[in-house]
Parts: sequence; structure tokens; C-alpha cells
Amino acid sequence: MARLFVADVHLDTEAPRATEQFLAFLGEQAAQAQALYILGDLFEAWVGDDDRDPQKAQVTDALKALSAAGVPCFVLHGNRDFLLGRGFCERSGCILLNDPVIAQFDGEPVLLTHGDALCTDDHAYQELRSTVRDANWQRRFLAVPRRRRELLANEARAGSKRHTSRTIPMIMDVNGEAVMAAFRATNVRRMIHGHTHRPGVHDLLVDGVAAQRIVLGAWYEQGSYLRHEKGRYQLLDLPR
Repeated sequence: MARLFVADVHLDTEAPRATEQFLAFLGEQAAQAQALYILGDLFEAWVGDDDRDPQKAQVTDALKALSAAGVPCFVLHGNRDFLLGRGFCERSGCILLNDPVIAQFDGEPVLLTHGDALCTDDHAYQELRSTVRDANWQRRFLAVPRRRRELLANEARAGSKRHTSRTIPMIMDVNGEAVMAAFRATNVRRMIHGHTHRPGVHDLLVDGVAAQRIVLGAWYEQGSYLRHEKGRYQLLDLPR
């Protein structure tokens, strides 16, 4: 059986087709898998585990059914849904993993991460990331009434779009030195991540040893996933 990996699904009420495609993916491809790994940004925004948006409830219910059927679902925080917590896990049946994490696949250690921490050239984003990942900041934010949090999240999304439109694309990609440092620090030879929305398989050398970085695609235009079975990794697109 295969392990499946997705990232940057960015589910949102403004993109119902993406939600439909993800629900179909859970009921078809994922239902036949050994495990599902969601490497961040499952949702376009998550303002807390008290979020009761009906469309998000559809997704958490489907994940709960998948895990109940025997397919474990593992999730990493992304830059959009870093407030996923214990309540989300209870609703969805998912297991929340620390980012980054080293997983063992058929005896091979593989580094899993959302990928935003590798984009070190985007200094403004890294400063923001440090702020919102702080436990004290999160406690203060979650103490704000939910409707106010939703308004703040919408403002943050608008600000993110402005930042993206003004920033040179290469700055928002991973930094090569950061990638090499991650390989050396973890002593792995394969890394899987999302965030950059630049799907691809990158072969490289780390201190003379072959290594590979696999980047997952976003679901804005078309669903995609990575399939791992019997030592083979394959990036696949879902039908439009």
C-alpha cells in the first residue's frame, strides 16, 4: 500500500471546487492508502478550534471517517493554519506532528516540513512567522472573540497578497543554504515539503552524497499529491 502526501490545499469557502476535489480524494485515493500526510496549509485560514464553518466541518468529518477506517492521517502546521490544535485533532482524527519531523519510510529517514522555514530570504515573512508561532501570542489571539479573529485573519490574508505581489518570486522560494543546513542537521537524504507552490523533484549533492528534495504542489488550480510505494516517489495530478 502507498503513502500519500499533500500540502497547500488551502481549503476555503471561496473555492468550493477545491473542497469537492479534496473530499473526493479522501474517499478514493486516500481510502486505499497506508497513510496520509498533510504537510501544512490544509485550510486557507484557521482562527482556532472553535471554528465551526460548515465547509470545514465537512473536511474534518471526512478525515475522521478516513482515520476511523484505518488510514492514519498526519498533519503539520502551515503558515495559514498554524492554530490547528487539540480540538482539530479530536474533530478530524488526525495526528498533529511537530514541524519539522523525521519519519521512517521502509527504513529510510525522511524529513517532512511545511517548507516556510526554508524561505530565509523573505525576511519580512520570517519575522512575522516568529511572532505568530510564539505560544504567548497565540494564547492572546485565541482569547479574542471568534468573529474578531475572523476579521483579523481576513486582514492578514489581504496583507499577505500585497506582500506577495511586491516581493521578487525568488525571495519567496527556499534558500539553498537553508536547504543544505537542514539536510546536514538531520542527517537525512530525502526531504519532502510544500509552501512554495513550485512542485518538482530536485536531485542534489550534500557533502558529496546524493540527496533529493521533493516539493508538493498547491491546489489552487488543480489537486496534486505525492505517492510513495516500494521505495518509489511519484508526483501526480488529479483530474481537473
